[in-house]
Amino acid sequence: MLVEINESNIDKRLITDIVKELKKGEIIIYPTDTVYAMGCDLMNKKALEKLSKLKEVRLKQAKFSIICKDLSQVSDYVKQVNRPTFKLMKQTLPGPFTYILNATNEVTRLFNAKRKEIGIKIPDNDIVLSIVEELGNPLVTTSLHDNEDDLMDYFTDPYEIYERFDDKVGTIIDGGYGKLEASTILDCTDDHPVVIREGVGKIE
Repeated sequence: MLVEINESNIDKRLITDIVKELKKGEIIIYPTDTVYAMGCDLMNKKALEKLSKLKEVRLKQAKFSIICKDLSQVSDYVKQVNRPTFKLMKQTLPGPFTYILNATNEVTRLFNAKRKEIGIKIPDNDIVLSIVEELGNPLVTTSLHDNEDDLMDYFTDPYEIYERFDDKVGTIIDGGYGKLEASTILDCTDDHPVVIREGVGKIE
């Protein structure tokens, strides 16, 4: 099902319907502030298994990140970060960054794996942030790669996404064209942040 949502005028009823689908264990595809992504309810084990199957990876090996609504929610899933990292996160989030941080035991329990790290995102996109807020906990997220296109790594057109994934996921959100470049990844598991991948996000 393809649902059109205007980021500047979000219909809350559509958000409520999408959250109901997530709580039932459905996978959704949605816009972020970079590329389109697919994800599910962090608290739904069946959905996590379904997402892993779609990505053709075992859940224990999956390098999924989570989307949080704000920094206070982040603290539920990561160990305490040092002052410079927290300052950097405050400066850059919401924004096109993925922070690799030291995970709490809660993450180990949810993913049924001894995960020491977790990727954290707070995209600057009101559609996905509205979903996370209504859901009440983070979304598990993974970028939507286009493995069939030799020129482009990611999908940009929601209608092309619909044609390719309609039979595989519950809801596809058309939030306009996506970007071609993914988020910047920063490894902050140690004292000093290390850029793992340079993407849309720029650090001054």
